[in-house]
Amino acid sequence: MTATDTAGATGTVATAAPAPAADPAATAAALALGDDALVLAQRLGEWAGNAPVLEEEVALANIALDLLGQARVLLSLAGDEDELAFLREERDFRNVQLVEQPNGDFAHTIARQLYFSTYQRLLYAALASGDGPLTGLAAKAVKEVAYHQDHAEHWTLRLGDGTEESHRRMQAGCDALWRYTGELFQPLDGLGLDTAALEAAWLDSVTTVLTRAGLTVPDAPRTGAWRAGAGRQGLHTESFGRMLAEMQHLHRSHPGAAW
Repeated sequence: MTATDTAGATGTVATAAPAPAADPAATAAALALGDDALVLAQRLGEWAGNAPVLEEEVALANIALDLLGQARVLLSLAGDEDELAFLREERDFRNVQLVEQPNGDFAHTIARQLYFSTYQRLLYAALASGDGPLTGLAAKAVKEVAYHQDHAEHWTLRLGDGTEESHRRMQAGCDALWRYTGELFQPLDGLGLDTAALEAAWLDSVTTVLTRAGLTVPDAPRTGAWRAGAGRQGLHTESFGRMLAEMQHLHRSHPGAAW
C-alpha cells in the first residue's frame, strides 16, 4: 500500500452548516452520531507524530479529518458546532463508549477502527437509502467510511496473519474492545433503522475478516458495557474525561477568541 493509496478524503462532507433539524428525535440522533465522529477524530489525531510509519500517520490523519467533517455537519444539526464540541460537560456527550477508548498500541487502534468503521458504513448505507434529514450526509459519508473500513480490514489481515507478536497484539485488541460493541446497536430514535439487521450484518462482516486473519472471534458478551452505563446516556469510561479536558483546553482558556 502506497502513501497515495492510504490518503482518503479529508472531511469533504463539511460544507455549509445546515439549519437545525426540526424533529427533536432526529436532532438527538444527529448529536449522538456527531459525538461518535468527533471523539474518534480526536483519538485518531493523537497518533500525529506517534504512528509506526509515516504512511500511517498520513492515513490516520486523513481518517480523522473525514470524521471531523462528518461531526461538523451532524453537530450543526443540533446547534452551534463549536459550543457543542468545546463547552459541554462530560455527561452531556452522547458518543458510544467504543470510540473514546484509548489508542493503546497500533493493533488496538486497528481493532477499534475495524469495529466502528464496519458499523458506520452499514449505518450510513442504510440512511442513504432513505429520505430522512441525514440522507444527504450519509450518501457522501458512506464513500469515506468505505475507505476507513478497507484500511482497517487491510491492517487486521496484515497483523493477524503476520508474526507471532503482531497476531498476539491484534487478538488482544479485538478481545479488549469486544464488550463495547453491543452499544453500537442500541436503537436511536429518529432514524427509523432496523438495528437488528444492522447488527447481524456487522457480525457477519467482522467475523469474516477476523477468520481470514486467523484470529478468534471473541467469545464474550457484547452487551454488558452499555447495560451497565451507556455512552448514549452520558455515562463514559474513565479515560474520556482526560481526553475531553485536553480537547477543550484551548477553547476554554481563551473564551471568545477568534483567529
